Amino acid sequence: MLESENNLLEIRDLSVEYKTRRGVAKGVDAISLNVPENKTLGVAGESGCGKSTLGRAIMRLVAYPGRIISGDIIFNIEEDIVTSNATIKRGQVNLLKLNEKEMRAIRGKEISYIFQDPMTSLNPMATVGTHFIEIMKAHDPTIEDEKAIDRAKKILIGLGINPERVTDYPHQFSGGMRQRVMIGLALALKPKLLIADEPTTSLDVIVEAQILEEIAALKDKFNLTMILITHNLGVLAQTADNIAIMYTSRVVELSPTLDLFEKPLHPYAQALLQSVPDVTHPEKQLAWIPGAPPDLVNPLPGCMYHPRCPHAMDICTQIVPPLVEVEPGRLVACHLYLEG
Repeated sequence: MLESENNLLEIRDLSVEYKTRRGVAKGVDAISLNVPENKTLGVAGESGCGKSTLGRAIMRLVAYPGRIISGDIIFNIEEDIVTSNATIKRGQVNLLKLNEKEMRAIRGKEISYIFQDPMTSLNPMATVGTHFIEIMKAHDPTIEDEKAIDRAKKILIGLGINPERVTDYPHQFSGGMRQRVMIGLALALKPKLLIADEPTTSLDVIVEAQILEEIAALKDKFNLTMILITHNLGVLAQTADNIAIMYTSRVVELSPTLDLFEKPLHPYAQALLQSVPDVTHPEKQLAWIPGAPPDLVNPLPGCMYHPRCPHAMDICTQIVPPLVEVEPGRLVACHLYLEG
């Protein structure tokens, strides 16, 4: 984990587990990450690698049968936050030490989340305006409905939506417009950190490009810090300053975006990039990663990528490689880069 004086968020040895009928599975395994202020951290990897679990853990929204079992999530608060039963002092705050009422004061106001599917995240029985009223009143009970609606209309205008549609219901919007509404709700209280979990998964490529442009513009406008979770490396190439590659609940590489695309270091990161179709050379054979991710209930010893890795050595089957800095600004968890 690279140290920095201007980190908005610091994740230290965070672990999340899920209890299943077959046993306990690690959703996130001893992850440490820093997110510098006003930067975008991309998190990528195959489905089931723990990307969304990491994002939900930051918000303390890991649902049963999952639970956070260890670690620290340090968030830097600029101003005191007054709740009904306590005051959260400004400065570095461990989110895992807060009670639920204090955490509710953080969600939306300091950290917001854009969920994967807006149709399942929005209440089908409530108008768009009602959604905005609820989120604003959750942090300011004294705000009048008319004032909340006026603020909602201004937000919708900024997202290219007719402000009069605050009286419409979610099913009356297209997929792209529902995602814009979700972005508007996430930004309604001007949070410092925005976590976007697969924000363009259900959209076509044209709308995806528009949404990404809007997110980038809003990030610059509000000086947002972002964590962008996706399996689409092309999306991260356009938006992220740094990228964390995850494999089976662990970070295996953390690099600046340009460095990662020019020269991926971890064999899994190399395989991911090689499996991206190359439209400039359509005759080129499409690469794939052999095998399948391991069973998290019965994890393999050593590096869990070794059954699929073309560079696997005997040590890879025995010892878990630590995430260490092997080049300036680049961290990799692979025995290929560890002396001895």
